[in-house]
Amino acid sequence: MTPERESDEIMQQIIIQGLKAQGKHGVGPEERSVAQEFEVDIVVQPYSPRAQATDELSDTVDYAAVCSRAESIVRDCSFALLERLAAEIADSVLGMGGVEKVEVTVKKLHPPIPHRVDFTAVRVTRSTKP
Repeated sequence: MTPERESDEIMQQIIIQGLKAQGKHGVGPEERSVAQEFEVDIVVQPYSPRAQATDELSDTVDYAAVCSRAESIVRDCSFALLERLAAEIADSVLGMGGVEKVEVTVKKLHPPIPHRVDFTAVRVTRSTKP
């Protein structure tokens, strides 16, 4: 059973931008043997805007805990595709409780491709609503 939103008029987002973490992700064996830097952006929509009134951490989603989860997944797991990495982070954050929707963007800052790009990225969105 999912908690109902207190008001469709009041919404909030918790935004984490530019979380840096070292990980071993990529299609090639060299990418999965040597850690490289990834950047993660996360937007969390909590079920309740209650913290706006109470000023209590227990009434919202703790962004430090979100960062810890994301950093741990980047550091401790190894996936071939950014899609899988972003999905794992999104599913983990959604499972924290109190989260209605989460959007995760994972950036590979130095992709091994023969083109000049600032980064490559994948964005995944998960929601408790069907």
